[in-house]
Amino acid sequence: MFIYSLKASTLKFIAVVVISIGLLITLISIIPNGTDTVYAASGKENTKINYKNIKTNEERINFLNQFGWEVNPEPVEAVEIIIPKEFDIIYKKYNEVQKAQSLNLEKYKNKVVKRYTYEILEYPGYNGKVYANILIYKEKIIGGDICSAEINGFMHGFDKNNKLLY
Repeated sequence: MFIYSLKASTLKFIAVVVISIGLLITLISIIPNGTDTVYAASGKENTKINYKNIKTNEERINFLNQFGWEVNPEPVEAVEIIIPKEFDIIYKKYNEVQKAQSLNLEKYKNKVVKRYTYEILEYPGYNGKVYANILIYKEKIIGGDICSAEINGFMHGFDKNNKLLY
């Protein structure tokens, strides 16, 4: 057993404490705060979008309304799905859609998530059926898309200003 003892002067001790506090403040200001809030472009202003604590149908609809989507209040489908452990080409492309809207499905691999699908009532410049899909894990929106029902249709993120990715 080894025992070390140090004798520090008061001035050295205070200097170490001040430097430690300064370093701690710097680290706190750099590390993200974990609020799961994303700023989405909405016209000229930035709008704060909350992705957490989504528990009810009304909260899911309000989430989509934040992006300007008006949906049928009853989901077309509500199912549990498993995010695969390994992404095939389809999931890799789908995750590109998620990354384009500051989300990422990588950390939800092999997890059971709930997917809610809503019919969008009016999509600008398009007459076919359009759906909004929301992926939720533990009351947190982890992904989703806006897509048309046609085989050669389109898909993009929640924001109306997103470019079409498919």
